[in-house]
Amino acid sequence: MPRVFTALLAAALLFAAGCTSQPIIPAAPPASTALAPAANPLAGKRVLVLGDSITQDGRYVTFLEYYLQRLAPGAKCDLISIGLSSETVSGLTEPGATYPRPCALERLDRALKAAKPQLVLACYGMNDGIYAPSSPERLAAFNDGVRQLIATVRATGAELILITPPVFDPVPLAGKTVPATAARFGYGSAFYEGYDGVLAEFAAAEMSRHGLAGVTVIDLHTPMAAALAARRATKPTFTFAKDGVHPGDAGHLLMARIIGAALGLPLPATEPDSELARINADPIFDLVSTRRRLRSEAWLPFVGYTRDMSFKSAAVDASERAAKLLQGQIDARLAEAKR
Repeated sequence: MPRVFTALLAAALLFAAGCTSQPIIPAAPPASTALAPAANPLAGKRVLVLGDSITQDGRYVTFLEYYLQRLAPGAKCDLISIGLSSETVSGLTEPGATYPRPCALERLDRALKAAKPQLVLACYGMNDGIYAPSSPERLAAFNDGVRQLIATVRATGAELILITPPVFDPVPLAGKTVPATAARFGYGSAFYEGYDGVLAEFAAAEMSRHGLAGVTVIDLHTPMAAALAARRATKPTFTFAKDGVHPGDAGHLLMARIIGAALGLPLPATEPDSELARINADPIFDLVSTRRRLRSEAWLPFVGYTRDMSFKSAAVDASERAAKLLQGQIDARLAEAKR
């Protein structure tokens, strides 16, 4: 068992059981910051979240789960997030890479059988164009991967929500982007400077599938690109991702809010920086974050995956017990906040 997961599990068990110097139920946040209850569009469903390194980072998933818990505390959903760094649905890898990028289709059957979700959220695209200019072949590979993803999920009877990729930002990548005429492209030092246009193309391809039986598409890319342009209009150096690819807290919060709004959650109309500060000050958020990370780090190897080598663990029982205890603490705090 990885040391990081072992430490997280131990801390979670102690914290969830109340063996901590912190009070089990701290004071509720001020009434002025309380969120109004709302219907939970995922209520009563087991939800599996798939994606690449941005989903493995998981902050947007944590923010989304926080909103779901806070806005609809009585309508539970069971959310398991197993994003995997460098993963694609296209099966493509940059020429000369040390090892092939993992493909979601390799582990999809195992994930569905292990988690038995009623709903799957899937966010792919960032790696699928392998950071190169647009090409019919790469678009076809992405479309075929999405088609297989849809067919496999729908064959289990589960619903599927596709989430278009977040933005690629060349501004913070001075010296690391190359023009379309470059000899090679790839993650790290040869990003195609116009790669966000490739992601927009992938997003449009996914949007064309919206309305298929059991399939919903949430367009994350378009509103995220618009938000980036709006912030940059007043601050030219602003970026959601310091490395051009992986969002920081503000980017993850924006992703969660775009997804939450598309799901129908009545999110508070708060200025982004103030909302981030409010959430971070809410003790419920720490618990939600710990629980989400604990389950992700347990379920990812339990399903199993291959990158440069194969990874597989035998069980998730201990993490699920800890997650149940943590949920009890979340419920207690939510009940206290309502008083």
